[in-house]
Amino acid sequence: MDKNRGIGKNNDLLWHLPNDMRFFKETTQGHVVIMGRKNWDSIPEKYRPLSHRENIVLSRNTQFKADGATVYPNLTSALENIAKWITPEQKIFIIGGAQIYSLAFEECDIDEIFLTEVDAALDADTFFPKFDKTSFSKILVQEQNSDEKHPFAFQIFKWSKH
Repeated sequence: MDKNRGIGKNNDLLWHLPNDMRFFKETTQGHVVIMGRKNWDSIPEKYRPLSHRENIVLSRNTQFKADGATVYPNLTSALENIAKWITPEQKIFIIGGAQIYSLAFEECDIDEIFLTEVDAALDADTFFPKFDKTSFSKILVQEQNSDEKHPFAFQIFKWSKH
């Protein structure tokens, strides 16, 4: 998110930060990723489904199909079904968008948050929800200065539940 909690505009990211994408890929590979239909649509087709991950898409549209992903009508049904087959080594990552993040904070007991804080204030129309930071400890995981490949500096933090 940017300095104003912005995460997107017009169903796209506000930035292209290769080292942030690399961190995301390395952290989520081998695990389950849950996303909303708009987030699924925003991923370029050549990258869908996200490789080496179980892709779950949430959509209220019962006719919606996502090649290479499993579609559920809501977060509760997705989590109930995932519980039947997930291995102890696998984690569930909620990867957006904003509505799905908000649902997760409302409906789930979140124990970890990986959050990239981008050193910019951009023109966003989609925002990361506020959450109770007092329930979490925050540690810096990765830091990146702006350079020729990264137009903005950023820090990746891991928030862990007390």
